[in-house]
Amino acid sequence: MLNFNLSDEQVAVQKMVKEFVDNEINPYIRDWDEKGHFESSILRRLADLGLMGVCIPEQYGGSGMDYNTLAIVCEELERGDTAFRTAVSVHTGLNSLTLLQWGTEEQKQKFLVPQAKGEKVGAFGLTEPNAGSDVAAMQTSAVLDGDHYILNGQKTWISLCDVADHFLVFAYTDKSQKHHGISAFIVERTMPGFSSKAIKGKLGIRAGNTGELFFDNVRVPKENLLGKEGEGFKIAMSALDNGRFTVAAGAVGQIRACIEESLKYCHERKTFGKEIGKHQLVQQMLAKMEAGYQMSRLLVFRAGCLKNEGKRNTRETSLAKWQACDFANEAANDAVQIHGAYGFSNEYPVERFLRNSKAPVIYEGTREIHTVMQAEYLLGYREDKQLSNPLPAWPFEQKETIKN
Repeated sequence: MLNFNLSDEQVAVQKMVKEFVDNEINPYIRDWDEKGHFESSILRRLADLGLMGVCIPEQYGGSGMDYNTLAIVCEELERGDTAFRTAVSVHTGLNSLTLLQWGTEEQKQKFLVPQAKGEKVGAFGLTEPNAGSDVAAMQTSAVLDGDHYILNGQKTWISLCDVADHFLVFAYTDKSQKHHGISAFIVERTMPGFSSKAIKGKLGIRAGNTGELFFDNVRVPKENLLGKEGEGFKIAMSALDNGRFTVAAGAVGQIRACIEESLKYCHERKTFGKEIGKHQLVQQMLAKMEAGYQMSRLLVFRAGCLKNEGKRNTRETSLAKWQACDFANEAANDAVQIHGAYGFSNEYPVERFLRNSKAPVIYEGTREIHTVMQAEYLLGYREDKQLSNPLPAWPFEQKETIKN
């Protein structure tokens, strides 16, 4: 029998993050959004709560909680604003969990441990100006030169571009091999030839830090190669399984925020002599939000359960990401409609919710890419095989930490 109840630990984490959002984010987010300001101190405070490595094993500096607890954290953070859920998605989902899955013990000790503790921040560099859904179109290259790889190229739409200390970067080591010629590297901000630049004028997630990375003859030590040469595409796709999971969980939180704000307004606003919540067409929009919320949450937890068991979950995570983000976009649109003219103003947060809801429909696999993926699974054109080194199942087996 399936048990949909949260554990006592999960309830405690949910309460803690909700209170944090209500006290540390919601009172200031309108101002941060207006100014396009990323409040990086939030990351330090999340680290103090043990949330920058929530599902990283304790032996590597994390809190050792399960993957659905990570989903709960992302849901609560996005109830405040997408910018801070995005930070956890990138730092934990795309970077740290990838190091946990593919890194050597030395790499885990050097990079994963300080990231899980929140002492360092990790980011992810895959997208390029001409390479988004078409990963093989990337131009960034890595040429072996003695004990180093020389990286040249550019990445764009990189979250935490000006904040992160470590970047998981993908580059061609053999372009003639196409997907099989891509490799993954851990690049450190302090390496000469590396630079970053924020992108301004975004439609949404204005309180987040997003931008470009530049590599001008950056010398990366051979020991910073993640996995083997040519495994980069496989590593990137496994990373996206984790990133998409957190994006889907965040979308659940945005739907909930839309419901909460709409319910509040429905009781405050009166038209034709009664609360607008009494009007059936308003009720219809609220009912759609609730249906989207419940369905999305179930899809996310289903994927999380597979992660907890150490099983491949590409198909399930794709479906959760696609549907939850679409539902969140629809919920935000309906929330603005319920608020009427006031929804068109930043006097109410639903205007920000609508702007923020568009990016997740695009990044980490567009709606169209996920549609094709799901159809190909049904048609038998696509089949997932268990990876040779899957993400560790939970509860994590505790090993003696190697001492430096």
